[in-house]
Amino acid sequence: MSLTAEPDDIVRRFLFEELDVRGALVRLTGVWRKMCEGRDYPDAVRRLLGELTAVAVLVGCNLKQPGRLTLQVQGQGPVRLLVIDCTAALGIRGMAMFSPQVHDVPVPALLGDGRLFLTLQSEIAAQPYQSIVPLRGETIGTIFEHYLEQSEQQPARLFLHAAGEYAVGLFLQKLPGADARDADGWKRVESQAATVSAVELAALPSEVLLTHLFPEELLRVFRVRPVTYDCPEDWAKVRNMLRSLGRAEVENVLREQGEVVVHDDICNRDYRLGPEDVAALFADSTPAGSSTIH
Repeated sequence: MSLTAEPDDIVRRFLFEELDVRGALVRLTGVWRKMCEGRDYPDAVRRLLGELTAVAVLVGCNLKQPGRLTLQVQGQGPVRLLVIDCTAALGIRGMAMFSPQVHDVPVPALLGDGRLFLTLQSEIAAQPYQSIVPLRGETIGTIFEHYLEQSEQQPARLFLHAAGEYAVGLFLQKLPGADARDADGWKRVESQAATVSAVELAALPSEVLLTHLFPEELLRVFRVRPVTYDCPEDWAKVRNMLRSLGRAEVENVLREQGEVVVHDDICNRDYRLGPEDVAALFADSTPAGSSTIH
């Protein structure tokens, strides 16, 4: 491996050449801070959402077919909902919903009895694939380790850390021929990976970190892929939604409040329409499904 400069907000896949084991590293800094900006998440919520964000990127970069991946964790505890959306180009966005009574307690107590929803909208398939499973695990990492082992019939390990400044992770997965190639290989690299710290994942360039963790292993390292924050404005969607409510209801809100405000929860953005905007909205005869509205 040759050392090269590396930007923030990246994911990097790698393969153990002499083992049937694959892996990936993710480091999110600026993208992660943008996702949390203006949210005022408690530390426990921020940690859960950050770890889920790291998982979404790690899973998304390893998809066999490119598409949009959505992860939802729905619980009956103080943290009711975690959502991360990851595009084929690794553009991410996400949010959390929680009650005011959130304390820094173990993950099962934060989420309670809940379910994991994984939805993949492939670029080549008409219908999305969705998997729904119970939450089983003491951490976000072990919840997904259990899911991946059940769905893909192969063990996986996830080492995740998230705080105010970063969301990072290391992923390993044992492939079908691993034991035949090296009976001790999976156990060896799993043990080495378990020594990684949050500081190392957040601060060390990926090639340096991999050399540090696996000094005796021959690694093939794939190109770095950038991760971006993907929350563009979508006025057409907002206008179509308001048209579907009907002119009478929208104008009633306008009379009562002086403006119409639509809040986009996942992007934490307000869309505001005044009297002239509402008048133009319903004067426009363009069909509601059109994308030509400006």
